[in-house]
Amino acid sequence: MILYDDLVIWENLLPLTYTRSIAECRIGILTIQEKWAYYLDEEVQIVYAMDYLKLGELRNEDKRVASHILPNRKLADSIKNLGENSILVYQGEEIAFNKASSNSTKVAYQGEITFIKFPWHFYLENDAEIRKDYDLLTAERTSAHVSSDIKVIGENIFIEPSAKLHCSIINTDSGPVYIGKNAEVMEGAMIRGPFALCDSAQVKMGAKIYGATTIGPGCKVGGEITNSVFFANSNKAHDGYLGNSVIGEWCNLGADTNSSNLKNNYSKVEIFNYHQKAVIETGQQFLGMIMGDHSKSGINTMFNTGTVVGVCSNIVGAGFPKKHIPSFSWSISEKIRPYDLEKAFETIHAVYARRSKIITDREVRILSHIYNITMNSSS
Repeated sequence: MILYDDLVIWENLLPLTYTRSIAECRIGILTIQEKWAYYLDEEVQIVYAMDYLKLGELRNEDKRVASHILPNRKLADSIKNLGENSILVYQGEEIAFNKASSNSTKVAYQGEITFIKFPWHFYLENDAEIRKDYDLLTAERTSAHVSSDIKVIGENIFIEPSAKLHCSIINTDSGPVYIGKNAEVMEGAMIRGPFALCDSAQVKMGAKIYGATTIGPGCKVGGEITNSVFFANSNKAHDGYLGNSVIGEWCNLGADTNSSNLKNNYSKVEIFNYHQKAVIETGQQFLGMIMGDHSKSGINTMFNTGTVVGVCSNIVGAGFPKKHIPSFSWSISEKIRPYDLEKAFETIHAVYARRSKIITDREVRILSHIYNITMNSSS
């Protein structure tokens, strides 16, 4: 089974996909690749949109599915049963193939399908995906005991045995709450479901978190968060507001960083789109910030509604930065200058060392490629 990236959709999801396949993006509790592996009960490989992301040679698998499709039980069963030389079609769109050729039989899929085609789809679909993943991960399992110092409203909570929770309030009436392995909820935190705290992630003291929010593996969060997705190993550890946003990996939002998610005139939000190389309409009234991997903000940073931050960028200074900050940029107030590649690697080495991680040759290759295409496009 192979998940393949559609190039146009991959570009529409930049900067989140600069460093990964669509299938490696997290929504709900799991990544898209992990979801398919659960539903199909088999290994799932990836065909990347761009050569610079490739891991190595793939086996020649028979069945292929577009990686921007979120699986469900009915869809997974339909793909399992898809005959050779067949194409599964949904509302005129070809979504899955089994040894397809020019004379393949087209099979209409009659169920419902959810697509991830733009960055804001991650938080729009996160409520449903947390619920689906919660059912997948907790089926026929028993949650760890809830300590007497925890106030839980409702019964839809699952705590992995190695997780730690202290003196917090968790409301599951509005959706399930999943607390992953080695995760921690500190004293005074207030959480409303649907909510996912993934493995080794941490909710700091006094945090206020509204659903539907996902805090990916290794992340640390505090302050106030609403309907947002953190992929992995990113921090928003201090006070400040973040809503209707998607944060990549290894990002850090400095103390009292705030991101607006609603315009003062309540009009629909527009954001920069990498595929069209222009600002586009989203149709969304609520849209905060989209941030690519390894980007950071200094203390008291204020982000405007619909800000897009690329990979390996630093945002500091007074006032609102621009609403599109390219990859490898230093943004100081409204001025932007390039961020030297070697300096960026020095910072990544320091960040990784704090978690006993070493940068890989593949990561160096990927980030160097992003740096080169960014510098060439701005010259």
